[in-house]
Amino acid sequence: MTPQKFTVSVVVPAYNEEVGIAAFLERLQGTLKGLDYEIIVVDDGSVDGTLTVLSALAAKNDRIKAISFTRNFGHQMALSAGYKYAQGDCVVTIDADMQDPPELITELIEKWQEGYKIVYAKRREREETIFKRVTASLFYRVLNTFSETPVPIDVGDFRLVDREVAELIGQLPEKSRFLRGLVAWGGFSATSVDFIRRKRMHGKTHYPFFKMLNFALDGVVSFSTKPLKMAIYLGIIASLLGFSGIVYAIWRRFFLPHEFWVTGWTALFVAIVFFGGIQLFTTGIIGEYIGKIYKEVQGRPMYLVKETVNIERQKI
Repeated sequence: MTPQKFTVSVVVPAYNEEVGIAAFLERLQGTLKGLDYEIIVVDDGSVDGTLTVLSALAAKNDRIKAISFTRNFGHQMALSAGYKYAQGDCVVTIDADMQDPPELITELIEKWQEGYKIVYAKRREREETIFKRVTASLFYRVLNTFSETPVPIDVGDFRLVDREVAELIGQLPEKSRFLRGLVAWGGFSATSVDFIRRKRMHGKTHYPFFKMLNFALDGVVSFSTKPLKMAIYLGIIASLLGFSGIVYAIWRRFFLPHEFWVTGWTALFVAIVFFGGIQLFTTGIIGEYIGKIYKEVQGRPMYLVKETVNIERQKI
């Protein structure tokens, strides 16, 4: 049974958000007013004045805490750092670009108090470009087609998780992190709250098309071996086509007049391109998995902390 008195941790990954971070935190604190809360902003190696602004705000309010990376380690690493430090009974993750409304946190908490361990903020509508909406739809289609752990559609990293889920994520040892999959992987009870995703208030998106494509690829490789099986099937199909071509060529050579023989280089060129493409494709799939293994074997830390504000360094 969820206690009446509880603490909420809000984790905010930030990268080059100097212009809008102060307005966002003011809006966020207005939503959290009356609650026992902490706000952990993870500065993911920003090259602007994001950390300076955060330090000034944290000096006035010790509930605002900051972790600054030595360089840009990525959005998922920033969230992982937040989960590791968060002390609340529930942990909310939200981006600082104000596309996701902080006011929705109240509804997420209400659902959590009903007993759900995970509460997703689900995008009912998106006030974004057609290109962004199409690529986002493609992202979820590709991911759920191959992934063995279904990820809820039209949800991002704006969500609430129970303390139990946050601790599980913090204990997982893997370095290549796809948190949307890791949160779903545990099989905890989950629900969602719909909202309208607004346009970005400041700056440019940190997830253009190719980065989103790589993100989807990371998710697939992290949670499925289906691409490896697909590579096997492609190899079988290519072998059957190649064998059929050999049989066909021999048949024409011995049973048809000379004028029906295949002449020139067209057939040879097509065959080389086709089989070469399949080989490169399957080699790329295998290489992606080997790359993941290589990163895990290296054993390097997921991120390096340069500076903290209102946080005891030894806890990181």
